[in-house]
Amino acid sequence: MPTNTINGRSFEVDEEGFFTDRDEWSEELARDLAPLIGIELDDAHLAPLLFMRADSADSGVTPTLRRMQTVGGFDIKTLFALYPGKPAKKMAWLAGLRKPVGCV
Repeated sequence: MPTNTINGRSFEVDEEGFFTDRDEWSEELARDLAPLIGIELDDAHLAPLLFMRADSADSGVTPTLRRMQTVGGFDIKTLFALYPGKPAKKMAWLAGLRKPVGCV
């Protein structure tokens, strides 16, 4: 597996750049990664990431946008505003999770 390093922190990723070990994630690492995709990580951005991590710890699966809405109570339009383009993919990457199923 490839290894990425940012600000002295190393983590293993798959061929698409998603974490292979969720335990290598930290909030500080997410804050360092966010500018790479044009995001300034604040509390509004962090809340869905923390939900994704908690939900996936229980289910073993990275949540989809639909699950973020129905279980997490997040408004999908707000998620698109926070993470333009492909919010589920960007959030999973920043949350240190695998790419969501069905994500292109």
